[in-house]
Amino acid sequence: MTKTGIIGLGRMGSAIAQRMRAQGHIVQGWTRSGRAVDGIATAANLSSLIDTCDTLILSLLDDTAVASVLDTCLTQDLTGKIIIDTSTVVPTIIKDRISRIEAKGALAVDAPISGGPELVLAGQCSVFIGGSDDAAARAEPILSAISGRVFHVGPLGTGLVMKTINNSMLQCYFSGLDDMMPLAKRAGLPLETALRILCGGPAGIPMIADRIPKILGDDETVGFEIQAAHKDNGVFQRVVEAYGLSSPILALAGERQKQALADGLGAKDPAALVTAAYNRG
Repeated sequence: MTKTGIIGLGRMGSAIAQRMRAQGHIVQGWTRSGRAVDGIATAANLSSLIDTCDTLILSLLDDTAVASVLDTCLTQDLTGKIIIDTSTVVPTIIKDRISRIEAKGALAVDAPISGGPELVLAGQCSVFIGGSDDAAARAEPILSAISGRVFHVGPLGTGLVMKTINNSMLQCYFSGLDDMMPLAKRAGLPLETALRILCGGPAGIPMIADRIPKILGDDETVGFEIQAAHKDNGVFQRVVEAYGLSSPILALAGERQKQALADGLGAKDPAALVTAAYNRG
């Protein structure tokens, strides 16, 4: 069996590593912070991980981190390897390097994930692959270890575009709740009543239904932090702008997330946005 290297062991990278190991893959990890994950072997350095692994999965914070790792990859022999970038970053980072990656004998795809670490661990996230047919065919069976919902959506870069569309709709939904929940409070409508009715009908979405215990304060676990959602919002807006378009509602969602950060909610689950909106009424 080939060895898979996970580069970046934050909340998402750790979940990917643990899920793949649970599915029988040989997994090794590396992160700049030196963080270790239970049950996951840690490489001494990035170069040794690149050298010993056939599959390299990136799960990194931002454009700078991805660019740095890809540039390190390009200094080594990549013959027969595949690079799978699951990070939420602008697609030009990998697109600008694809010809050099292929010249080094490797394949590469962008494959961002929709769904937080808890969905990755449960194998219930969605993965959107952007890349050539050959690269996607190589990546799909690898990524099937973390989800049964793996989609080859188009050429390199379209994976991130699909995630932008998908996750922006979720962010816009939260922004709509920010408008409507104060109305529920002022009218004397209990928060749980409003949520149960909303989520039980055509206007509901699973992301809110699954978070009702968190919104009501019965579950304080964090699936995905508001500050991470805000970082993604900035990426999504830049993707939209790169195609000569704009999204005022996505921009509004970003401003509301920014206010939540100022209010000290950055490390909270997005459920806290709904609770705060209701309480504001």
